[in-house]
Amino acid sequence: MALTKEFRDTVYQRAQRDARFRKALLTEAMNAYLGGDESTGKAVLRDVINATVGFEQLGAELGKPSKSLHRMLGPSGNPSTANFFAILQVLQKRVGVKLTVKAA
Repeated sequence: MALTKEFRDTVYQRAQRDARFRKALLTEAMNAYLGGDESTGKAVLRDVINATVGFEQLGAELGKPSKSLHRMLGPSGNPSTANFFAILQVLQKRVGVKLTVKAA
C-alpha cells in the first residue's frame, strides 16, 4: 500500500519538532533491516533522510548524486555495504544517536 502525501507530511512535521521521534525512526529502519525486512527498512530510511538531511544535502556530504541515493534506497535498489554504512553514519550524526547491535 502506498503512503499518502498527507501521511509523509505528518511524519516530516513530527520529525522536525521531536528528536525522540527522529531517533525512533532511525532505530526502526535499522531494526527492519536486521530483521530481514529490507523493503520496510529502506522505506523508513527514506523518511529519516527526508525529515533530517534531505537527499540533496546527503548526496553532497557523501560525494554522490542525490538521484543515485534515491535509486539505492528505492523499492528495487540495493546499496552496497559501503554506501549503506556511509548513509547510516551521516544520519546518526544528524539524528544525534549512535546505534549499536546487541545479541539477544
